[in-house]
Amino acid sequence: MQAGNVTYRSETDLPETVAVFPLTGALLLPGGQMPLNIFEPRYLALIDDAMTGARVIGMIQPRLDGALQPSGEPELCAVGCLGRITSLTETGDGRYLLNLQGIARFRVIEEHESAEPFRLCRIKPFASDLESGEGEEEVDRDALLKAFRSYLQANQLEADWESVSKASNETLVNALSMMSPYGAAEKQALLEAPDLKTRAETLVAITEIALVREGSEDGNGSQTLQ
Repeated sequence: MQAGNVTYRSETDLPETVAVFPLTGALLLPGGQMPLNIFEPRYLALIDDAMTGARVIGMIQPRLDGALQPSGEPELCAVGCLGRITSLTETGDGRYLLNLQGIARFRVIEEHESAEPFRLCRIKPFASDLESGEGEEEVDRDALLKAFRSYLQANQLEADWESVSKASNETLVNALSMMSPYGAAEKQALLEAPDLKTRAETLVAITEIALVREGSEDGNGSQTLQ
């Protein structure tokens, strides 16, 4: 997996402990690009710390049931995604604008107690995510594009179909998953899908449910994918 100027070839190239950024509704996937606007002091400190080291942080959602630790901090989902900071700009008003490129998903083993203002977790990366193109041939590209096209039509949106046609199955599945307008639970399901094929099937299913729901709200419960 190439992220910025660094190639991650094996689990040993990744940290065992990582600072995590809990953010509801955020989905980062391997190879994906996530822009972030950082302004809270503790997350500014997190980025400062990352930039002095491997420039890798963990994006993760707070647990979906809203559970809290005794400290009042939200419990974390079990799975997140490592990302490398590939660009950073200081705004002059105390914020950082940065781009994060996904490397590999990880499972939280335990959270460490820390004197830092940000949270640290011991993790186990998904080593299979470092193999670019893994499982691409099993993706039903036609079904994915059919669902995507129907969603665009239902919401009167346009797409750059030339770019879509040139994208690999891996890029297409992960990019559409990240940009999908679905909620935290759906985003976590897409993140935790065991392979690319399952992620694509999950995205198609979520999209079909959304289209049926939108059709029902519009008084047309018989809407079908075109």
